[in-house]
Amino acid sequence: MRAVVQTVGQASVTVDGEVVGAIENGLLVLLGVTHTDTAQTAQTMARKVHELRILDDERSAADTGAPILVVSQFTLYGDVRKGRRPSWTAAAPAEVAEPLVTAVVEALRQRGAKVETGRFRAHMLVQSTNIGPQTLLLDL
Repeated sequence: MRAVVQTVGQASVTVDGEVVGAIENGLLVLLGVTHTDTAQTAQTMARKVHELRILDDERSAADTGAPILVVSQFTLYGDVRKGRRPSWTAAAPAEVAEPLVTAVVEALRQRGAKVETGRFRAHMLVQSTNIGPQTLLLDL
C-alpha cells in the first residue's frame, strides 16, 4: 500500500458536478493498493496516517482532530521505467483495491478520525490548497 499525504488548507473531490467529499485544515491522502496488500496492511496504513506528525508543532491528526480526505489513486503504482507509457501491473485490480481502501477509511474512523472520501471508480476532480507545502510518501 502506498499513500501520498499532504497538509491542506482545503481539499475537495467533485464527481459529475457534485462535491462528494471536502475538508478544511487537514490531510489529503491519495491511496494506492497493490496485489500483496491485506486487511492488516490497511490497519497499519490507517495508524500511520492518523499518527503522522506532519501538522504544525509536529502534531498529528490524532493529536489535533484534523480531518482526512482519502482518495483512491491506483496511479501511485504506475511504472514508467521503460518507455513512455505507464504500466499499471503493480496496481491491484478494483475488486481487490476497493475493499482495502474502504478498510483504511473504516480503520481511521474507528480511531476517531473525521474522514471524507472520493468515489471509487469515478472520474474525480480533486482540488486542494497545500500548506507548507508538506507532502510525504508512505510506502508499506
